[in-house]
Amino acid sequence: MTTTLSRRTIAGLLLALPFAIALPTLAQEQTIGMEDVLNDPEAPAVGPDDADVTIVAFLDYNCPFCKLSAPHLKELMETDAKVRVIFKDWPILTEASVYGAQIALAAKYQGAYTTAHDALMAIPGTRITNEAMLEAVRASGIDMTKLQSALDENGQAISDLIRRNLAQADAMGLTGTPVYLIGPYLANGALDIATFREIVAQARAEPAAQ
Repeated sequence: MTTTLSRRTIAGLLLALPFAIALPTLAQEQTIGMEDVLNDPEAPAVGPDDADVTIVAFLDYNCPFCKLSAPHLKELMETDAKVRVIFKDWPILTEASVYGAQIALAAKYQGAYTTAHDALMAIPGTRITNEAMLEAVRASGIDMTKLQSALDENGQAISDLIRRNLAQADAMGLTGTPVYLIGPYLANGALDIATFREIVAQARAEPAAQ
């Protein structure tokens, strides 16, 4: 069974990293609904605003099942013009997972989130180190000077977004990566392209999708 980090540990890591800024305390009584999950303006997303099916992907860059699914999810995005994917960096597996989430989200500020995401998901194996993650992002062609500037200037926003992702996952009772919210359905584990397409088709057949 995969060991996951506690929220307290993750919050501590966000505070400890050199570019992170202290996080506000999330009120325990705060209500989190699907509108919060689907409409966070800071969450990276790919696909049209008028998509008929939205997929919310909760992922960790040290998750082997996320890595198995990643090329299939990418293929779906490239071949189905009516699907929108919202990425939720949910770093729960290792300390380096938190770092990976931060540098991927920092790449968003130069329009390169998916480039960083793909590079990190393509690293073979598990328990990938900070150094290996940084090197993979560098090798992807991302401007590292801009990346560092984004980390320095937007550390608070990046950390807040990760904190919101954690809270949303907690509110839904999610326990491990990957999790895909596909329309009204929840799926977990390593999905292949056929399974993604099957669930998307089912979501489109729901009355609410008409």
